[in-house]
Amino acid sequence: MRRFNVTGLCTPEEDYMVDISGKIKQIKQLVDMRCYFTINRARQYGKTTTLNMLKRTLSEEYICISLSFEGVGKKMFANPKSFCQRFLWQLDMATTNAGENDKIVWQNDKITDFDELSVHLTQICSIRKIVLMIDEVDKASNHEVFLLFLGMLRNKFNERKGGTGAAFHSVLLAGVHDIKNIKSKMMSDGKYNPIESEDKKYDSPWNIAVDFNVDMSFNSSEIATMLKEYEADHNTGMNAAEISEEIHIYTNGYPFLVSRICQCIDRELDKDWTAKGIQNAVRILLLERNTLFDDMFKNLENNKELYDLIYDALIVGTQRTFTFGNPTINMAYMYGIIKRDKQFNCIAVSNKIYEIILADYFISKDEASTNKKLSNVLPRDVVRSGRFDMELCLRKFAEHYVEIFNEHDEKFLERHGRLIFLSYLRPLINGQGFYHLESQFTDLRRMDIVVDYGTDQFIIELKIWDGEKEHQEAYEQLLGYMGSKKAAVGYLLTFDLRKEVNKDRKMEWVEIDGKKIFDVII
Repeated sequence: MRRFNVTGLCTPEEDYMVDISGKIKQIKQLVDMRCYFTINRARQYGKTTTLNMLKRTLSEEYICISLSFEGVGKKMFANPKSFCQRFLWQLDMATTNAGENDKIVWQNDKITDFDELSVHLTQICSIRKIVLMIDEVDKASNHEVFLLFLGMLRNKFNERKGGTGAAFHSVLLAGVHDIKNIKSKMMSDGKYNPIESEDKKYDSPWNIAVDFNVDMSFNSSEIATMLKEYEADHNTGMNAAEISEEIHIYTNGYPFLVSRICQCIDRELDKDWTAKGIQNAVRILLLERNTLFDDMFKNLENNKELYDLIYDALIVGTQRTFTFGNPTINMAYMYGIIKRDKQFNCIAVSNKIYEIILADYFISKDEASTNKKLSNVLPRDVVRSGRFDMELCLRKFAEHYVEIFNEHDEKFLERHGRLIFLSYLRPLINGQGFYHLESQFTDLRRMDIVVDYGTDQFIIELKIWDGEKEHQEAYEQLLGYMGSKKAAVGYLLTFDLRKEVNKDRKMEWVEIDGKKIFDVII
């Protein structure tokens, strides 16, 4: 019986898998063109599974060797001899399992450096088309000997191009970090000191690699291929196309998140393949600890520039142009935290689940670092007969905000005021509902929040007062967003930071074009 798998390699014989044949076809084209390249994607993005499926396809035409640096230990990288001998042993084991042992003699005890290894590989590759794939290359990225290995592969590639030698037909390296920048990274970490006469400081040992532009995320149609296979086995009556679209809305196709939601519905939610079931699966996912989330938090904690970038984009609403020329943006993209908003060419958090998790993270950090006055409102104060009363919630927040307004200056409130509201809102819906920030719509003066609670969904727009004309425009913006969500009721919360008019609060219902907006100015 197949299952949804979120740990390690997935295989079509044992696991429900998205049909990635289209992606495999694109990668194979690079192999057919004899390219050397790297698959750099965030953790748990399906790299290992993709390599396995690629190997199945390539093995029909090539001698395809798949290795991994996972768990090889430091001894392999102690010196060139150790690396060369371990590398040849891995090649031998890989081809033995593939039935090629009688054709290739990999191991040679006399090889002690990369020059000798290069000659040995030339002899083997001169009469064979061999594709080399190495997974988990990050495990080698702190070792200088790995640079020498990459340099050897580069030299052999160039010799082949120049017609003076033979090399692997294609080489594919998979990991999180960009191998092109490995030398500069090691230099900045103090782990590599090049000798000018022997090495060029800034030359990349992997500058022969072509760009890898295959989209490794899953679109809704691809997710549907997995659900249709599941449905054929279980006959739940789900609408695979609709459920796939709903899953994609929350995950933006991040492979681990897609599989984990499906696993939750299958195992923990009695196969409730509905929009409500997906919401409950998301709720489970938000409350658990896993290596993906832990790794994201670790990266934020260890890099203040990365922390500030994500905080400004998600909470403050600062619009930042997406460019790989910015190393912090490049890092955030590499870790899978952000994506490029194609409409505005700006950065945005990569999916809704990350939006929720990161907002909760920033709220928690803010609560721990400030003496902010806490609200005394409890969930029972704003829940009526099991349903959330958003109007009452906003009225009580207005009272709470008045109490804390004078404790902070205008600059603080403009930057952090929306976090004050999220800090107030989170404990009221926690456990029974969740919210997410529509980061692709945020700007410095505006933020859209969607709150799901039970069967109800609430659309809230947060604004900073910028004049009466802009306030009327906010109605139109909110109405447009309500229309996209097919909502008849919306909520507009405006922060008026002018202290001289702060006491003139406004809370009223406004009806426009048959739709209702609860307008609150504080």
